Amino acid sequence: MIATLGFGAQPRAAYAVDPFKSRGRLFSEDDSPTRTPFQRDRDRIIHSSAFRRLKHKTQVFIYHEGDLYRTRLTHTIEVSQIARSLARSMTVDEDLAEAVALAHDLGHTPFGHAGERALHDLMEPYGGFDHNAQCLRVVTSLERRYARYDGLNLAWETLEGIVKHNGPLEDYDGNPVGAYAEAGLPFGIRAYQPYQDLMLGSHASLEAQAAAIADDIAYNAHDIDDGLRAGLIKLEQLEDVPLAGNALRQVRSLYPDLEEFRIVHEIVRRLITQMVEDVIRTSAGNIERVKPESVHDVRECGETLVCFSEEMAKIEAAIKRFLFENVYREAKVTRIMNEAEQVLSDLFGYYFERPSEMPDEWQFGDDEGLLPVRARRVADYVAGMTDRFALLEHRRLFDVTPELR
Repeated sequence: MIATLGFGAQPRAAYAVDPFKSRGRLFSEDDSPTRTPFQRDRDRIIHSSAFRRLKHKTQVFIYHEGDLYRTRLTHTIEVSQIARSLARSMTVDEDLAEAVALAHDLGHTPFGHAGERALHDLMEPYGGFDHNAQCLRVVTSLERRYARYDGLNLAWETLEGIVKHNGPLEDYDGNPVGAYAEAGLPFGIRAYQPYQDLMLGSHASLEAQAAAIADDIAYNAHDIDDGLRAGLIKLEQLEDVPLAGNALRQVRSLYPDLEEFRIVHEIVRRLITQMVEDVIRTSAGNIERVKPESVHDVRECGETLVCFSEEMAKIEAAIKRFLFENVYREAKVTRIMNEAEQVLSDLFGYYFERPSEMPDEWQFGDDEGLLPVRARRVADYVAGMTDRFALLEHRRLFDVTPELR
């Protein structure tokens, strides 16, 4: 059963999220006469300061190492394209899938996961730091653009997708699961729950699930591309990598005289195509098997429906292992990331001891004496920096700053 919209018409399955039946926003607003709630959310995310800053935040390689490497921004755009394609194949709401995809990295620190590790260690006495929880803080609190409220006042379904795109965070008894089983829910998510219950024990919508697996597809394929461009891996090393090796042999057979940079692109596009097509087939089979008749059925079915086949999941895990061994843990990358962690540690320590040195909009008056409040404020400020600004601040405040090259 497929329903249709009036303006911005998309065919929509019964198990899709219906934008006209949204659970609404924390602060009520009049409906737009020209955009659905999720189209408005997408537009608010794109126009946010946090989204613009992704241009100068690390994906794998520091932003100044080369113009062709992915940044968080280019990665995010690629994820959103794949998410829309997956959503379209399932006849669910493309705009919601795109909004979740565009927002998914807004909580990342400078210098990627190295920055997150540094801030988590520093914030451990005060509730830790988690980029997914920080994303929720960005869109519900830290963006300050509107007169009536802090944050972007996104629709409930968009917030749900941001928080739960990788699956439930709790079991139905309220016990944290998965990555949060031992340490508990991170601060940003725990603090927001009293305002809006995001149903942390259920799965997210198919739209959010599409955004989550689009992220995996994008960075697996494109980190191979960037690793080759950086000279960290050679084409010959791909021969024994599942899927990539087959793509390499196919391209060389079809185009024996093709230049290497074109070979790389042909491999990457084949990787993306095969992974996307596998997800489409697998998800269609899962939907047919489970037969959800509403988005409620999707949330309560007890499994992720948008996923790789068992065979492709093994291939994807092998690609991840290859990237960890040859790119993410390569000696130069590791050295740079260690130095980046020190930059963020230095900045956090400086502002924690001297909170009045932060810009006026980051001052917080009487609460400054409460160390957890001060620490969270400093972490929010440092996490929002770009790679470039973090390095400039470090050079301004300290005698020696690593070059990160």
